[in-house]
Amino acid sequence: MPHLHAVASRATDDPTLILLTVEEAARRLRVGRTTCFALIRSGALESLTIGTLRRVPADAPAAYLARRRAEQHAA
Repeated sequence: MPHLHAVASRATDDPTLILLTVEEAARRLRVGRTTCFALIRSGALESLTIGTLRRVPADAPAAYLARRRAEQHAA
């Protein structure tokens, strides 16, 4: 029987997901949940609301990192 952490990790790394929870996006970015919400509030990380749920498009963390890298190379 797989460990709970291994099962959770596989769910987070599922390439078929098109929307992530804030917690999943935070794990992909290797930041905390609070930091991830701050990125969303500032508009740096794209998200959308579906009903009462906040979701992050699966490609948004990579897009955020690409913008940050471009900004740092430009400076």
